[in-house]
Amino acid sequence: MSEHKKPYIFVIGNEKGGAGKTTCSMHLIVSLLDKGYRVASVDTDSRQQSLTSYINNRKKYNQQNSDKRVPVSLHFVTQEVVGDEEKEKKRIEQEKFEQIIDVAKKQADYIVVDTPGSYSNYSRLAHSYADTIITPVNDSFIDLDVMAKIDHNKAEMSMPSIYSQMIWDQKMQRAERDGGSINWFVMRNRLSNLDAVNKRKVSDALAKLSKRISFNISPGFSERVIFRELFPVGLTLLDLKRANFDKSFSLSHIAARQELRDFLECIGVK
Repeated sequence: MSEHKKPYIFVIGNEKGGAGKTTCSMHLIVSLLDKGYRVASVDTDSRQQSLTSYINNRKKYNQQNSDKRVPVSLHFVTQEVVGDEEKEKKRIEQEKFEQIIDVAKKQADYIVVDTPGSYSNYSRLAHSYADTIITPVNDSFIDLDVMAKIDHNKAEMSMPSIYSQMIWDQKMQRAERDGGSINWFVMRNRLSNLDAVNKRKVSDALAKLSKRISFNISPGFSERVIFRELFPVGLTLLDLKRANFDKSFSLSHIAARQELRDFLECIGVK
């Protein structure tokens, strides 16, 4: 990452579940830790708390493997406010979120925020504090619908989606608050190794969308069993050579690590 004011805030967002946000978040967190940076992680999915489960799994691994410990981020999880009038609820949640960010800023070089697969006030707030937003999408027109309504006959955008409009609104909020700007990357995730016609059509549609609604396209991760195997033990691809893990390093793991390196290079992490 080039010179920037610290801490730098990454927000992983997509108002659709199953796109791989938590997989992206945990690999970004561990990549930054592996490079020696101080990292804070924030889980704004107050109900599902997938990132929190992963961090807890990582802490449990360290407790059980004191001889081969792995680095862990300073972790926070937001708590949903219930029982208040909507305007008051938003005010309290904003106050709680800003308190977390203020504490994290004092102790981290980078902050990585994972958001839920649906709209929430915490998700909206997180996007407005981002320096970079990363939106993982699967290779399908169903996922592209999150960003824009597409005329499938022409493979062109007919109108922006609610999520794209939300990002635009939060860019305006960020500029008004501190004069900052937000970079937006759309990450092609869970790619098939087959060069299917649909895969090429999605690629073409994304390229057109990137020019219309101003985002960069980032390489992502192929669908791999290793990600599902590592989550319960709190590990990532970067931990395999030093951690206690009962599987040998395969060609698939090597390919996955290269995908991770390509992703980090694209978003500017050095």
